[in-house]
Order: sequence, then C-alpha cells, then structure tokens
Amino acid sequence: MVRSVVIVHSETSLPQTLHAFFTMQGDKVWQATSATEARFLIKKHKPDLLVIDIHLPDIDWQRMLSLAHRVRVRTGVLLIARHADPQREDLAQTQGLNVCVRLPCTRGEIEQALAQVERSRHPSDRQTSGKPARSRLRVPVRIKITLPYVLLALFLALAATYVVSQVALDSIEERFVNQLIEAGKQSADEIVREESRLLTTLRLIAYVEAMPAAVETRDVERLRLLTLPIVVNAGEEAVDILDREGNSLLSLRYQVTDNQGSYTATQGDEQFRQWPLTQRVLRGERDPYGDKYASLVQLHGSEPAYYLYVAGPINDERGELIGVVLVGKRITTLVQQFRQETLAHTTVYNLAGEPIASTLPDQPAAALLSLETARVLEQQESSSRIRPVVAGSIPYYEIMGPFEVRNGNDLGLLGTALPQTFLVRPSEMTRLKIALLVLVAFILIIAIGIFLARRITAPLLRVVHASARVARGDFTVTVKPVGTDELALLARSFNYMVARLREGLIYRDLLGRTLSPEVRDQFRQSLAGGNLRLEGQNIVATILMSDIRGFTPLSEKTDPITVWAWLNEYFGELVPIITAHGGVVSEYIGDALLVFFGILPTPQLPEESAYRACQTALAMLTAIDQINARRIERGEPPLITGIGVNTGLVTAGSIGTADRMRYGVVGDTVNTTQRLESFTRQFGASSIVVSAATVAALQQRQGEFLFEDLGAHQFKGKSAPFAVYRLHPTVPVISPVIQDAKTG
Repeated sequence: MVRSVVIVHSETSLPQTLHAFFTMQGDKVWQATSATEARFLIKKHKPDLLVIDIHLPDIDWQRMLSLAHRVRVRTGVLLIARHADPQREDLAQTQGLNVCVRLPCTRGEIEQALAQVERSRHPSDRQTSGKPARSRLRVPVRIKITLPYVLLALFLALAATYVVSQVALDSIEERFVNQLIEAGKQSADEIVREESRLLTTLRLIAYVEAMPAAVETRDVERLRLLTLPIVVNAGEEAVDILDREGNSLLSLRYQVTDNQGSYTATQGDEQFRQWPLTQRVLRGERDPYGDKYASLVQLHGSEPAYYLYVAGPINDERGELIGVVLVGKRITTLVQQFRQETLAHTTVYNLAGEPIASTLPDQPAAALLSLETARVLEQQESSSRIRPVVAGSIPYYEIMGPFEVRNGNDLGLLGTALPQTFLVRPSEMTRLKIALLVLVAFILIIAIGIFLARRITAPLLRVVHASARVARGDFTVTVKPVGTDELALLARSFNYMVARLREGLIYRDLLGRTLSPEVRDQFRQSLAGGNLRLEGQNIVATILMSDIRGFTPLSEKTDPITVWAWLNEYFGELVPIITAHGGVVSEYIGDALLVFFGILPTPQLPEESAYRACQTALAMLTAIDQINARRIERGEPPLITGIGVNTGLVTAGSIGTADRMRYGVVGDTVNTTQRLESFTRQFGASSIVVSAATVAALQQRQGEFLFEDLGAHQFKGKSAPFAVYRLHPTVPVISPVIQDAKTG
C-alpha cells in the first residue's frame, strides 16, 4: 500500500536516510523545513504518516498534531531526533507519542519504528503492544470518596440548623474584645516590621560602593543603574535620592498599568527638602536609635498619596554627609498588608484624626475629634479606646492605638476593626441532642470509611503483591484492571511498566547509547548496589590517545555537516577495533580519542593491557590507511593521525556531579600519553609512539612488535628526559598517504 508521508525537519540533509527509505518503498514523500510549510503540506496531502523533528518548539508540535488529526483521524506520528533529549521525550510521551528514531538510523530501525507506529494506529492492538489504554473516567475515586461525606455534611448542616434554632444566643463580648486587642497588637507589630524592612532596603542603597561617587557627580543614570536592582528585588514602591542640599537627584515610583508593574524615574522634585525627617538627616542629627528616621508624609504629585517613609544619610568614605536616601511605602498598600496578616480591617489616621487609608468598605471610618486623638495618645500605655463603626450596614468595633515606629514617635493613629459576633450557649437538652447527633454521624462515618477503605485497598493490594513478584525478577506478572476509575488506570499503568521492563527500555533509557558497553555495565552494577557514583580506584593500566593532525584548520574551511560526516566515518572504523581488542573509549575530545585498557570490565595485568593497546594501535593504523585511501579517491584530504600509548598508575572512576557524570581516568600517566601523542607530529604521517613503561610491561611479548628506539626526550611538565619508542607494523605497509606523496 502506497503511503503519503510528510517529513518535518529544520535541516534538509539530516533526514535523507528516511527520505530514501520511503522513496524505495514507493511512498509519496514531501519534506518541510518549517512549521508553516508543514501545515500547508498536511492540509494539502492529508498524510498517512507524519515524521516530526523532536527538537521543534512546543507550539509547532501542538499545531501540527492538531491539524494532522483534524484532516486525517488516524495519521501515524514518528519522531526523529539528532541526539538524546529526555525532556523532549517525556513531553512527547504526554502527547501519546512513544516512537522515536535517532538520526542517523538503519533500515532495520526504521522498519521497527514503523511497525510500532502502525500498532498504535489500531485501538484493538494497543493492549497487546503494552501501551496503557487511555480510559475515560466515568466515576473517579475522588467522587466515590467525597460523595458520601458530602451527604453526611448536608445531614449535619440540617441537623445543626435545627439545633441552633432552639438555643439561646449569648454575647461573647469578652472573647471579642480579646480578639480585637490581639489584632491591634499584630497590626502595631507589623508597622515595626515594615519599618525595619524599609531600613534594610535603605542601608542596601546607601552602602553600595559606587553610590557616593554617583551622588557627588550627580550622575543620574548611574544612580538609576545602582538603585533599580535593589528596589526591584525588595519590591519597594517609592525611593528617592537627594544631594547634600536636599535637591532630588532620582525618584523611582512603582506604577501598575494594564495589570503590569514597572518603575518610573524622575528628578528635580522639591517637596522632599521641606520634610522634617529630611531636614533632620541633612542636619546630621542622631537620636538613641541612630541617624535614620521615619515619618508619615503626604506625597504630592499626579496621584497624591500618604506614605510611610524612612530616611537615612549617604556618607562618603570620610564619613561626611553627601546625600540622603528616602524609602517609602503607600499607606493603602500597608493597610491591605495588615488586613492579610491579621484578618482584621485596618484604618490609619493622621495626627489630626482624619482617616487617610482604610480597608473597611466604602472608607466609612469617621474622623476623630482632636480631644479623642489626644486621649488615645496620652493613654496608650495604660488603656485602649474602642468605638463602634458601621461599614456597609455591618457593625464593627474599632480599637484605637498609636501609629508608632521603633523610636517611639507617634506618626498617627491606627484603628483595627472586627465585626461584632456572638457565641451560642446551648442548653443542657441541646447538648444532649448534639452529643447523640455527633455519635450517630461518627458511627456512620466510620462504617462508610471502612467500606471505602476495603474497596480502595483491595486493588492496591493486588498491585503491591504483583510489585513484590516483579522485585523478585518475575516480569510475567499482570494485574487485572477492574472498573474505569484511577485504580483501573493504575493496574493498566503497572502492566505497561512491567512490559517496558521486560523489553529492557528502562535499562537503555538509564544508560543510553553514548556509553561504552563496559562502562554501561559498571554503572548498572553500581546502580544495583544503591550508588550512582563509582568511587575512584588506583590501578596500573595502559592509556591510548589518538588525534588527527591539522584537523582544526581543516574544519574551519569545511562545512560543519561534512566535518560531522568525516568524523562519523573515522570513528565508525576505529571504535569497533578498540572494542574488539578490549579497549574502552573514555572520552571523545573533538577529533581525539582517549582509550584505556586493563580496567573494565575486569582489571588486567599490565602485560595484558599493554599488549592489547599495542595491538589496537597497529590495527588502528591499518584502518586509518584504508580510510585515507578512500578519501583520496573521493578527492578529500587525508586524516593524518598520531597515536600515543603509555602504561602506568591511573585513578579510574566517575567524574562530575550527582546529576551529570561520566566514567574516566586521570593521573600523570594520562598526561604523559598526551605528550607522546603530540610527539608524533615530527613524523609527518600517521604513526605510533610508545613509552618505555609500556615496552617494559610487555615482558616476553616484546618480540611480537617492531619498536624503534627514539632515545630520551624532554617533555613539557616532566622533570627528567623520557625514553620513547616508535611502534612500526611488523610487516612494512606503505601508507596510501605516503604513497600519494611519493608519486606526487
């Protein structure tokens, strides 16, 4: 059957394998490089299969999938990826997309992925494929649990209404007054805390290292850059910086427009100079609490408002006053904050007894007489005045106290109001009725709770028992789903998890495809032991390092896709040789390889690791010659490779952090191997240099190799000369690169 396929990928060259595969199958294939082009192709051709790059933005995913399912309900979706991306893969799974192919891919991988996509398109096959069915929740467990309790609550409410209608109400004035006093104390404490917070912001601004210089030079932009981050972090509403004469250099005001807040910066406002707290700072006054003051002031401007301001000096490095910092907060914001903290309504009055801000509905707080204001302030240490207030037809009682900052200055009055409430005092008969009602309700609740617990725990216990069997290694166990609620979904999800375990997906997802098999197995054993890190161990091993000569300048002149293809061909030839000889690739460093022998999967004697490393180096040299022969035929430059081999003590283990690590080797032996590899530059052709330690480690096997003694050489970082040998093939081989140079 001919399929219509749309491939969506930002690069046209990467999915060529897929394009060629579908073309050979006789399918109709269209390729798009953008989301807009993809949507056009989907609308026009209604594809049977949609191939999407997993790295596309989320919004493009959503639109393409929605459009594809609208034009063709059973469109299959295949994801492709350039590299592992767990976050994107998790996101895809939430969309029901579980089939992903990593590029480049083989024909077999494509066929296997298409088979999985085909199964996912047929609902009848979904259970057999191991994917959990997305069942519709007809009666969720939360409804089953909450509905009986809702009915019980309704019963209790009706019964309580009947009981309350038969009891006499009695005043709870004493408790109410205590609550009111407590709320007033909390509001007063909030004033002190807010003052302390404003002072903290003031100190942060005043003590910025570059602040005095900016004030001295009247550099407004510098002042804004220094002050704005502190103001934003502290969430302040008003900050002003004055010079030593009280002239405004910078004023920052928090403004809210269109539900978004921002700060506006102005300068030159003259009103701050006249404020008493500003004058005290400019005069250099100090009280027992220091040289910083607080006051309740009205800020004039486009939107006049009352603020709680604190002021403090800006001193230069000699301690001389050069400016003033003012930090303020709107009283309207402050009373709303008090309302949230104390759950009581708050009103702030000035010293004249006039209300300036309130959380009471419609601002109904009446002004206080001057005599009342004076009495409240005089008797603040011995008693508090409580007065009735009506707001929105609701009666309140308001307790009056001073609006006082930490130095004891009374800036105004603070009123805290609570609605009048009453306490029900039940009679003895009513108490008996309530006791019987509660007893009956309690028995019903316990009975229903036991019944529901059994209905919920029975399926859960089946999952628990099945989990225990899985923990013992039995991956054939399944749990029979019963019903259509979350417990049934749990059973299906458990079956899906066991199927994934059975397929080995958890093992592959955990260790990935980027690790060498030996390192992967070592990490797996470490995980089984409950330790995700492999502790470093000292061991005598053989290190091999290879590097392509002049690859960096060559890469600068070549398209990155071409360089990528070159390296894949190069490593694709060499890495299997390394693995076949028991070597483990520790690290890919651009065009270089770092390999170790004799550590994993099991430690080996130095003789064995040195022997395997030398064999590997010779095999690599032969493979490199074959690669270069093909490259020369294609008109591509040869890849001259230097290989260094060294044997010695290394430390092997996991390197990195708890959430990102790799297995590697470190030590002087590794550094020396790099020096040996660099030493091959002088030969002008692919060559191998071996240390005297490796030659000595070979013992009786030295005769199997052809070594050329190059004498002792001084390497960077080495205190003494170092004896090195060049390793030649036992049978002379003329490199295609060298042959080409000779004939040229």
